[in-house]
Amino acid sequence: MLLQLDFSTTTPIYQQIRDQIVQGIAKGELKPGERLPTVRTLASECGINIMTASKAYQLLKQEGHTRGDRRGGTFVCKPEGDLSPDSSIIEALRLHLAELIVGGMSNEDVLTLCKHLLDDVSSQKNGSLL
Repeated sequence: MLLQLDFSTTTPIYQQIRDQIVQGIAKGELKPGERLPTVRTLASECGINIMTASKAYQLLKQEGHTRGDRRGGTFVCKPEGDLSPDSSIIEALRLHLAELIVGGMSNEDVLTLCKHLLDDVSSQKNGSLL
């Protein structure tokens, strides 16, 4: 697993790891049932503290993106149950959309950007080369 961590940003490293794994799942780069590196391996490969890697994995497990335990490893989960997004995700999206509008983008430009980003994620997940 190749992660691109930015140690100069204000975004915590554990959050960057979590975000990139979620993006990998959404894009189909990480498949349900696929085993993730151990916490120790991830920490060693990324040059980070074991507790930081552990915190990222704990967050992914709490959110239902992964399953596993200390002895069996950590695996990507197949989405289950309710497909409606968490209310905090909706509110975060609402805020980001408002920031784009306040920043000067038109509604049409925001929709075009969202469609482009969604197409990017969907095409990679479906194996398209576009």
